[in-house]
Amino acid sequence: MSDEQQEREAQLVERVVASFDGTPDPRLKELMRALTRHLHAFVREVRLTEAEWQQAIAFLTATGHITDDRRQEFILLSDVFGASMQTVTVNNEAYANATEATVFGPFFVEDSPAIPLGGDIAGGAPGEPCWVEGTVTDTEGRPVPDARIEVWEADDEGLYDVQYPDGRVAARGHLFSDAEGRYRFWAIAPTPYPIPHDGPVGRLLAATGRSPLRASHLHFMVEATGLRTLVTHIFVRGDEVLAHDSVFGVRDSLVKDFTPQSPETPTPDGRDLAGRPWTRVHFDIVLAPDRP
Repeated sequence: MSDEQQEREAQLVERVVASFDGTPDPRLKELMRALTRHLHAFVREVRLTEAEWQQAIAFLTATGHITDDRRQEFILLSDVFGASMQTVTVNNEAYANATEATVFGPFFVEDSPAIPLGGDIAGGAPGEPCWVEGTVTDTEGRPVPDARIEVWEADDEGLYDVQYPDGRVAARGHLFSDAEGRYRFWAIAPTPYPIPHDGPVGRLLAATGRSPLRASHLHFMVEATGLRTLVTHIFVRGDEVLAHDSVFGVRDSLVKDFTPQSPETPTPDGRDLAGRPWTRVHFDIVLAPDRP
């Protein structure tokens, strides 16, 4: 490439960056200038062709078209590039022994059903019963009473309730820790499942030889006054997908023992499972202090 060509390209970058100089909001100005520099650096590094640029625009257009109030393809796109996980990492700095955060995912829904301690979030979703219990404490080891614990997961078919067309509400709910910070509930044992791959993100994964599978997991969001809200999962030890989770969400500290129980094993709350096997897991949650 000639010096003249390099200079022409560099001048264009600076003109575009300078166009944001009058942005009143300092943070927005910083973001737009940095984004411009990185975007132009990518175009120049790979020598992007006009046909490739048109393909990229078509891809983003298709991503927008398939997105609606029940499916968020842009979150999936962010997830498979690791951008969601990197944002989580940047915004949840390690603090003492606080539980690590991971990706939010595209399937959280507001206004989940409230369940009592020891209740069942399954709501008829297919899957093996799983007893989940633990404590919520702060980093000083003090119990956190009345922490709101939101939980959601895919069913045994690999689908979340919002992926069904019938409006069902299943495999999600919320409860509150007791006076000693303890919690307990029934869920279903997590199994691996593919992220939705019938759209643009799925085609991208197929074209790059990547699997759409997510490692088996159960979502948590935990909120308590004066403490940092935690968004995390727990994963199943021994799951073969742990090493290549499609959204890079696995952290070693979040891999837990989901211990199989025979049908003859008494359940912790005396529930009659009609001769079915079940699973149990213990997950102690530690919340970091909130910070401005």
